[in-house]
Amino acid sequence: MTTQPYHIHLVSDSTGETVGTVARACLVQFTDFDVEEHIWPMVRNAKQVAEVVAGIEAEPGLVLYTLVSDASVEALEKACRRLKVPYIGLLNPVIAAMGHLFGSEARHRPGRQHIMDAGYFGRIDAMQFVLGHDDGQMTKDLDQADVVVVGVSRSSKTPTCVYLANRGIKAANIPVVPGGPLPPEVDDATKPLFVGLTTDAKSLVYLRRNRMRSIKEDAETDYTDLDSVTDEVTAARRLFAERAWPVIDVSRRSVEETATNIMQLLKRHREPPA
Repeated sequence: MTTQPYHIHLVSDSTGETVGTVARACLVQFTDFDVEEHIWPMVRNAKQVAEVVAGIEAEPGLVLYTLVSDASVEALEKACRRLKVPYIGLLNPVIAAMGHLFGSEARHRPGRQHIMDAGYFGRIDAMQFVLGHDDGQMTKDLDQADVVVVGVSRSSKTPTCVYLANRGIKAANIPVVPGGPLPPEVDDATKPLFVGLTTDAKSLVYLRRNRMRSIKEDAETDYTDLDSVTDEVTAARRLFAERAWPVIDVSRRSVEETATNIMQLLKRHREPPA
């Protein structure tokens, strides 16, 4: 790790989600550097651009921006050239390529990706569904789900479902409880894709012990005993195999990777048989 701090300014005319995601996706390739991110969201007028420029001048560094207003882009780039700092417009080459493809000029309207259209309200509806169907709640309308995620405790079921909801996918999750049956609605649901989540028993014990410590419960129980957890994971895998559900091992996967895998499975699940 270097001791010299590097500054990166992330400038957006919307929430900053896009520019932040791109920056962090690239930063993971450079782990030995001390990087400070300066996030500048909702930059839509000259006064706000001036505030960003003042921040860049105070702590110079790479500038990444996702601005669509020509006036804002011109003002920011002019200031960067004056300050001799590098700058990259992440959307510019993509918008230019699309404009060439469509034979049309872009509308240059900030925040269009967050417009409150049918897709937006679909994501809100999906999030409400996930919250109401977390950890085996409200299984009576399970057939309304797009995906049902099944797994033992602490196998990332809830964060995976929340991520799916942000993609407009209605997801329910059901825990596999040692010695306990699945809800009867599971057998009646014909629409959803069922996916089993599994994980390495040692990793699961580590996660569970950290969880118990966070709530100040240090007593050793079957919940954190390696042999018991190994049996629990094995039983869950056997259950998934019996029902011919696709299985994803989350031991070394991020939530984003798990959810992406589920979305690929869901696409195939929805395709009509050849």
